[in-house]
Amino acid sequence: MAGPLEGVRVLDLSRVLAGPWASQNLADLGAEVIKIERPGAGDDTRGWGPPYVEDAAGQPSEVSAYFLSANRGKRSVTVDFTRPEGQEILRRLAAESDVVLENYKFGGLRKYGLDHDGLRAVNPRLIYCSITGFGQTGPYRQRTGYDFLLQAMGGLMSVTGEPGGEPMKVGVAITDILTGMYASTAILAALHERGRSGEGQHIDLALFDVQIATLANQALNYLVSGREPRRLGNAHPSIVPYQSFATVDGDIVLAVGNDEQFRRFVTAAGRPDLAEDERFRTNTGRVRNREVLVPLLRDIVAGQTTAQWLAQLEPLGVPCGPVNGVAAAFADPQAQARGMRLEMRHPELGTVPGVASPMRFSRTPIAYEQAPPRLGEHTEAVLRERLGASEAEIAQWREQGTI
Repeated sequence: MAGPLEGVRVLDLSRVLAGPWASQNLADLGAEVIKIERPGAGDDTRGWGPPYVEDAAGQPSEVSAYFLSANRGKRSVTVDFTRPEGQEILRRLAAESDVVLENYKFGGLRKYGLDHDGLRAVNPRLIYCSITGFGQTGPYRQRTGYDFLLQAMGGLMSVTGEPGGEPMKVGVAITDILTGMYASTAILAALHERGRSGEGQHIDLALFDVQIATLANQALNYLVSGREPRRLGNAHPSIVPYQSFATVDGDIVLAVGNDEQFRRFVTAAGRPDLAEDERFRTNTGRVRNREVLVPLLRDIVAGQTTAQWLAQLEPLGVPCGPVNGVAAAFADPQAQARGMRLEMRHPELGTVPGVASPMRFSRTPIAYEQAPPRLGEHTEAVLRERLGASEAEIAQWREQGTI
């Protein structure tokens, strides 16, 4: 069955993670995504390993796990757009596309005539999405931006880590991923608006802006109070208890979101008196007195295994769960029931693993028919289908090193 975005064509000039994450979302939704890569090299993440997928002989292939994470559903076309012939190919493809997605430095594509103004001239209906570290305006617009750098500059690392410890980054490139999500959302909104106006537009998306925007409640805590948020480890600034606790054999997270849940928890733990203590009876009191309450709870939770706590608390509706490793997360019965691990057919490796999209549609489910492509796998097919290129033209472009 066709996806929701069937008929939408995306010309994807992006690489690494933020842009490819956005275009993978669009591909999952049924858009045709044409991924433009450098001849002979491709997306940088093709070489970001180990680990690499093993071939039939058990030897590492050239397919990196990193590249697999953000490139399913796409068609790979190699084009050297530093050459005039390559620029002309991309202009012709842009004329036949709905969306162009790129994440080059500010002004990086202008000299090739592949910036928004250059491509709008050949397709006024084009949605052109630029992802940069710092955006198209402001004093930092010329700077290069990377996820780690933007986690630091955007305030996230200042609120991540143990109290009194050093600032920490998140364990995945969360700023890149969130930027990709915002990019795909913005593209969908621009496509919808184009249905009314008939015109394209330029989307300016900056990792720096995304990181500040996604500070969410921590940003508003500062703006409302004027006080700098502090690192709390796994604790929550506004809810107690809402953190991890050590058990006999591991760790458990308690996410006690209201006073009734707190009463159920401490009653099951054999300390119903804590729910009647004026210091702890309300969440506001628990937040104010966390330095007293949390050590008491640590001692209580440390007396049983994780499984014992889960067995007691889950039937009572007290939100809790184990601190899983990645292997345990995939092995969890809920993850298996939801089909979070994929196996996709690959033309050289048989199958390659993947992670399912969390988007589930009742009538137009995601198909996962195209594994992340080999470098240039679809070059000739796309040039024939979309540009009507002849065998002679394709041969000439190959001889020139254009494709």
